[in-house]
Amino acid sequence: MSEMTRLPDRQPTLRMVTMQADCSYTGDVFGGWIMAQVDIAGSIPAVHLARGRVATVAVNSFHFKQPVFMGDIVSFYAQIDKVGHTSITVNVEVYVQRDPACPVCVKVTEAMLTYVAVDENRKPRAVHVGS
Repeated sequence: MSEMTRLPDRQPTLRMVTMQADCSYTGDVFGGWIMAQVDIAGSIPAVHLARGRVATVAVNSFHFKQPVFMGDIVSFYAQIDKVGHTSITVNVEVYVQRDPACPVCVKVTEAMLTYVAVDENRKPRAVHVGS
């Protein structure tokens, strides 16, 4: 049974519609596709805060709560959780909206990822918050 909810009251970091190429032959979206989109969504606030390139160094947690289906509108909400000397930890929540005839919104995934700010040689560099 799906747990119905509402979208967060802020703009999503990333939003897309799942397509046939993102799914198995049964119409279920591949977990790896969701993971890739979560990584992209999480990197967006990290890049903005770091003011440059970041590299994913850890997937601290990743929970699939509900399935995602072909044709779902998937919204990714990324928010910075913690900032270290070179690292930025980002929380990403994923929601889907489905069935336009009888709209349903479900939280399907949540994850915590850590990124490290890197220089042009891909070496860690300090994150300067507020500068």
